[in-house]
Amino acid sequence: MLNSRAGIGDAVPAERVAAVFRTAGCEADIRILDGPAVAAAAADALKAGARVIVAAGGDGTVSAAASVLAATDVALGVLPLGTLNHFAKDNGVPLDLVEAAESITRGRTVTVDVGDLNGRSFINNSSIGMYANLVSERAAMQRIGRGKWVAHGIAAVRVWRRYRRLHVDVRTTLQPSAFKLSTPFVFVGNNEYQLSGLELGARKTLAGGRLHVCMAPGMSRRGVARMIIAAVFGDVRSLDGFESFTAPSVTLDAGVARLQASIDGEVVTLSNPLAFRIRPRALHVIVP
Repeated sequence: MLNSRAGIGDAVPAERVAAVFRTAGCEADIRILDGPAVAAAAADALKAGARVIVAAGGDGTVSAAASVLAATDVALGVLPLGTLNHFAKDNGVPLDLVEAAESITRGRTVTVDVGDLNGRSFINNSSIGMYANLVSERAAMQRIGRGKWVAHGIAAVRVWRRYRRLHVDVRTTLQPSAFKLSTPFVFVGNNEYQLSGLELGARKTLAGGRLHVCMAPGMSRRGVARMIIAAVFGDVRSLDGFESFTAPSVTLDAGVARLQASIDGEVVTLSNPLAFRIRPRALHVIVP
């Protein structure tokens, strides 16, 4: 399944994808799709008896395919054609197109965890608050023709100006009694993220069986700026106001009927409360 908009700059043509698979010794059945159609196409391929389904695109494309393949024995191959490719990197999948195709045809299959939010799967992370607002604003800018990075910059400024905190009740399997907090964001990762330095945003394992919950109770707008700087040059865990923990599940109650959440970069509106859980080793992935 090739996302028609995948790739930095011009989209990678289907002919090139077919060629790299032929070079790797495999004839691929390539379906060119827009992002929203990926999950439906994966479901159709699953019903047709496919044993390997390859998602060719960025993290959003991979996430859509993974949501269908989780809890099945069909393997997911990843051809990383996006901008960031977090899931591919964390699984050791080469970013070079030819090498990635070779790893799919000659690699091994491992099982990794999948996150779940109110019945929706995620492979990287989900969040509410500032980041979800940023993603929503960025998408709005792109819809009116702004380039991705320009849209990101404008969105960041707008979200910053409208800075506010969420008031949420948090409940985990480790602490059944709810505790209240006021925070500009809650970030929930599928396994533990690195929080500082060159490895910022990477994960050492995707099979640890834990969610990684990060938040900043009471942190001011200026404090969030310091946190961003600390993430690059230091360790955000050392900042006053930053908190993180791991748990198999966590429930967030924002005291409203519905709220926006970012799920692997896609903003959706969900019913409150938000129930996150880890699905241990639910997804088969082909790696080198």
